[in-house]
Amino acid sequence: MKRIIDSYLQAWAQQASFKPLLLRGARQVGKTYAVRQLGQQFENFIELNLEKSAKGRKFFQADLDPHEISQEISHLFKQQIVPGKTLLFLDEVQAEPRAILALRYFYELMPELHVIAAGSLLDFAIESVGVPVGRVEFLHMYPLSFWEFLVALDEQFLIQAIKSQVLEQPINNTTHEQLLKLVSQYLAIGGMPEVVASWIEHQQAEQCAKIQQTLIMAYRQDFHKYGKQPQLKYLDTLFHHIPLQLGKKFKYSNIAGDYRKRELAPCLDLLVTAGVVHKIFHTAAQGIPLGAQADLNEFKLLYLDVGLAQAALGLDLTEWLLEPAAQFVNKGEIIEAFVGQELLVYADPTQKKQLYYWFRSERTAQAEVDYVTNIKQAIVPVEVKGGAGSTLRSMHSFLAQHPQSHFGLRFSTQNYNLYDKIHSYPLYAIFMAIQSGLKF
Repeated sequence: MKRIIDSYLQAWAQQASFKPLLLRGARQVGKTYAVRQLGQQFENFIELNLEKSAKGRKFFQADLDPHEISQEISHLFKQQIVPGKTLLFLDEVQAEPRAILALRYFYELMPELHVIAAGSLLDFAIESVGVPVGRVEFLHMYPLSFWEFLVALDEQFLIQAIKSQVLEQPINNTTHEQLLKLVSQYLAIGGMPEVVASWIEHQQAEQCAKIQQTLIMAYRQDFHKYGKQPQLKYLDTLFHHIPLQLGKKFKYSNIAGDYRKRELAPCLDLLVTAGVVHKIFHTAAQGIPLGAQADLNEFKLLYLDVGLAQAALGLDLTEWLLEPAAQFVNKGEIIEAFVGQELLVYADPTQKKQLYYWFRSERTAQAEVDYVTNIKQAIVPVEVKGGAGSTLRSMHSFLAQHPQSHFGLRFSTQNYNLYDKIHSYPLYAIFMAIQSGLKF
């Protein structure tokens, strides 16, 4: 499947001057596949999985001389490593964190060798040993976006229809309905590559559901790799409870059982580090960077993938396929999570995207905007509407209090529309609404 990250990997490989690359992202989002695809462009591709190879781990347990390490790897694979012609891929590097430190010496002593390191729990290894500052580059990867889903389905006509559409005019109603139907498919199966591949090949919802449950089990099995034994029950509790609070301010007190914040908060941070969930912080949004006015104690949570979130709740994904119109109305929290997922994947992958939202809590004038983002250095409020509702009081309140914000975005099932300061896009056009120089 073609991914947005592919063009960034190619650009990295084609640079005259480059650094070793750390590819970051949660388990099973497609990191290994993307690197293998890139490897086809090299004369020689060597993939060393440090979780599987005990011999490979030993290469990084002595001196971190890249020439010696390269020689050892060459002997192991019986292939020559030639700078400029070989792509060396170190997968699952969290199994031997010193491999991350070795990237510094690859950069300094073998600068012409292309080296990529990745791992499903890479960020924990980075926390334990740090990163060679100024010696490595980063790319962040997420589940497939809806745009990538359309590409995977080879819906070229619909893709071109979206690309050529202008905000001031509604799109053809038949095309609009076709695209909303595809959005409902995506909302059912989500963006995990294995699930999408199964859907494309078999179009069987039950098979997709089985794969989702397998992935959920894999994430649960990871708990013992980064959580201490007393934390495992808290990790499991949070993992299953977080989907219940999608779209809401997260409160530890809403978790049933005799749990305390001091027990749960560190475990939630572990899930964030693992990439299983993302925090959406409240911000006053009076200037850039948005994080400068963020309240780290006020946040909502976003599950890694909308399909997995619903699978974790035990929801029947066929409802999206059989009654999409009703689901758009009744599952507003899933629609909101979908938009958050889209905002992440369309962001600059060289940086870790942080999501924010805004609210005003005065008793007589409460208001909340689902997301606040920055597009070309402009602060933009984002509202999400699952049904046909058109009331945007919170959006207008935000714009009135933030004169530096010249417009707001609304994503909904409605057609394109431009009225006053509100730019309304259908849910299938998020890519076009926020992309800024995005390569795809």
